[in-house]
Amino acid sequence: MQTQSVIQRKVVLVEDDPIMGESLQHRLELEGYDVVWWDNGKEALAGLEKFSPDLMVCDIRLPDMNGEEVFSAALPLLGATPVMFVTGFADIDQAVRLVRAGAGDYITKPFDMDDFLTRMDGLLQHRGQGEGHGVLGTSLAMCNIERILRRVAGVDSTVLLTGESGVGKEVAARFLHDVSPRAEKPFIAVNCAAIPLNLLESEIFGHERGAFTDAKSRHEGYAERALDGTLFFDEIAELPFDMQAKLLRLLQERTFSRVGGKEVLPFRARVISATNVDLEDRVHKGRFREDLFYRVNVIHVDVPPLRQRRDDILPLMECFLREYAQAFGSAVRGITSIAQEQARAHDWPGNVRELRNRVERAVVLADGSWLTHADLFPDLAADCDQGENCCQVTSLSEARDAFERRHILNALASTKGHISKAADMLGVSRTTLWEKMRKYDLPTDRYIREG
Repeated sequence: MQTQSVIQRKVVLVEDDPIMGESLQHRLELEGYDVVWWDNGKEALAGLEKFSPDLMVCDIRLPDMNGEEVFSAALPLLGATPVMFVTGFADIDQAVRLVRAGAGDYITKPFDMDDFLTRMDGLLQHRGQGEGHGVLGTSLAMCNIERILRRVAGVDSTVLLTGESGVGKEVAARFLHDVSPRAEKPFIAVNCAAIPLNLLESEIFGHERGAFTDAKSRHEGYAERALDGTLFFDEIAELPFDMQAKLLRLLQERTFSRVGGKEVLPFRARVISATNVDLEDRVHKGRFREDLFYRVNVIHVDVPPLRQRRDDILPLMECFLREYAQAFGSAVRGITSIAQEQARAHDWPGNVRELRNRVERAVVLADGSWLTHADLFPDLAADCDQGENCCQVTSLSEARDAFERRHILNALASTKGHISKAADMLGVSRTTLWEKMRKYDLPTDRYIREG
């Protein structure tokens, strides 16, 4: 391996085995890495508050904590730092969960040192090329969207976010605001479908005292409160035609007046819009102004539905689980493999909003420390009163097939979709793995066939 590419890279090693720890530290230093070695989780967490590494290598089993606990506690300290876990065979399920929750990779003991170094180098190169990516999702589609939003964050062009209801358009809008120079300024969201028609103009532009019967004092509208920040028009297609004309004037002239007022006020905010309908079709049908369409559609970003980016499902579930478990003081700490499989197979008609809703309900009502498929999909398990033990497996052959399918999914997840690498991990030929994927109706088009 070429040491030039890793000189000055700082690596944290968390390993309690003195022989393994000393061996890894020595080899990594020979490769040109700057290595800090800690032998327990608490020492690592304390050290990370003062030391910012380029990569963390962490054993799953530690004397005081397990790797999952270290990872969860270290996330705020690590930021975009990738983490590689070292695990024994019995910890593979946990390692796969960690990868799905955002860890970079895992390797099983005993491992080949060249393979270990190659994986480390890959994680470091990925960090250097795309640091900070993966905030909106881990799928290729969402990473591409994040890349586009980062690229346009520094300009003031209007952005139109499209996609089905619940895909996360407002999340994308807030992300764009947060990574822009306007991040410290207000983010004002306007739901165009939720405001009564007779109040729309007043809510957006404000009004002066006495402008109408109930106007007992001056009111600052959304356009004024946005200041130098971001004004987000959600469901913009629902604006009535007369308000479309007034919004067009706001965007063209960058000025406005409160209802009943004569003072001309400057408009300095950036405008982001979102819709779950086809605006071009609305234009063709005469229901949306063509000139306004071109004004709001300078940069168009389409957010795909969750069923088209299934790689985001499990990371999102893990994220929501941690959020609600902490908020509710719940003992839930994970999701069973059958529940994960059910989630990946579900079409999610309500998209991310439905996923969040199901996880929240499951965390609140769960009886144990692991969410089962019955917790997440009680509507689908209504006829089953045995919870996780009722999974429609009626024979040993079916049970074996279900296990093999999950094992293949885990291998594909750990190799980031590389079929050749997954085949090597499973000890079968690529052709055999491909045939089994077809047998188990796995979506072969989402995985990489070449090595």
